[in-house]
Amino acid sequence: MVPDPILERLSKLHPKAMDLSLGRLLRLLATLGNPQQSLPPVIHVAGTNGKGSTVAMLRAIHEAAGRRVHAYTSPHLVRFNERFLLAGKQIEDAPLSDILEECERSNAGLGITLFEITTAAGMLAFARIPADLLLLEVGLGGRFDATNVIGHPALSIITPVSLDHQHFLGDTVEAIAFEKAGILKPGVPAIIGRQSDAALGVILDRAAQIDAPVAVQGRDWTVQANDDGLVFQTASMTRHLPRPALLGIHQIDNAGIVLAAVETLQAAFPVAATAQADGLTNVRWPARLQKLTQGPMVEALPSSAQIWVDGGHNEDAARVIAATLRDWRGAEPDRTIHLVFGTLNSRDPEHYLNQFPGLIGQVRTVAIPGEPNTISAEEAADAGRRVGLEASAATSVATAIQQISATSPGAKRILICGSLYLAGTVLKDHS
Repeated sequence: MVPDPILERLSKLHPKAMDLSLGRLLRLLATLGNPQQSLPPVIHVAGTNGKGSTVAMLRAIHEAAGRRVHAYTSPHLVRFNERFLLAGKQIEDAPLSDILEECERSNAGLGITLFEITTAAGMLAFARIPADLLLLEVGLGGRFDATNVIGHPALSIITPVSLDHQHFLGDTVEAIAFEKAGILKPGVPAIIGRQSDAALGVILDRAAQIDAPVAVQGRDWTVQANDDGLVFQTASMTRHLPRPALLGIHQIDNAGIVLAAVETLQAAFPVAATAQADGLTNVRWPARLQKLTQGPMVEALPSSAQIWVDGGHNEDAARVIAATLRDWRGAEPDRTIHLVFGTLNSRDPEHYLNQFPGLIGQVRTVAIPGEPNTISAEEAADAGRRVGLEASAATSVATAIQQISATSPGAKRILICGSLYLAGTVLKDHS
């Protein structure tokens, strides 16, 4: 990729990959003419799980309504360009290189993290290309995340909050919820997804302090699946819509968040029920319970075997994956399920793998290729055995799948999981 040498230079401007602060970015944005003040209306999305799926559904629905939509998401799976969607199209190499170099020149060698300076590049691009909406996904936390330089978004969203990134955000759900609630702004409406009592209390306290009106799942709106799709309901309306194309029962809750957001902004951004249905039906978001349909690993297996990939990386993500596996087993009890698992050393693999005893046949563990912060395959296998799984280490994902295929005859599903970085290495050759 053209931007790679630039990204390597930019990554050396600060000794830490993550250093939560807004000062460095605000300084750079000022030298760039404060592009964050000239953006299309912003929907700002924070939370622990479901942010990317929420952004994907919002984008699909508003594009179905005929709007031009920017989106900023992270991390990427295969190409860094994936982080920047300009009016629905991924930024090309040449303009991305140009805008990164412009930010590099303006920064003049001063300390700034890679995420901060690339966020500045995004702000420039989003301000210069016309669009109707900008969907802005928080990178980490919220209060001091680089995306929180937005002064007055059209809407804030907080998806479910749980323990994750404790070394940056705090050791309790309450502490993490406080960081996420930092995106709330005075007078700006907010959609709050399903929360634990501890997290919800913190979020509502913050909203009350700054007079941010909130619509809370279970209190102000509900969503539930039925045989034909889903039902979204508020005190004044009921809407029957298809299920989202993204798989997993947790995507029903994500769809509810999106529909609550659409309803809140109907006056400024009207969306007909037909466009809402079209968006849910046609949404795509890679590495979220995605079935692989092409590539060398797929072609090497018999037609009765399936390979799936999911990038969820924490305990809550594992919990919703496990719920889907139970559905799979109920629908096809003769088809066995196995995992290929890899994760970063900032994660506790036991917390993730502890969701799967009794659900899967075996787990083969791998190190994430090219990732210096990966946990070793042997360490991950040890963690699997400690929680009661039949676990063993493999030298690669392809080898793991070959071993599962050789030792488990018959129809099977193999799910590659544990990290978006692992998912990205797989999708590079299988999408």
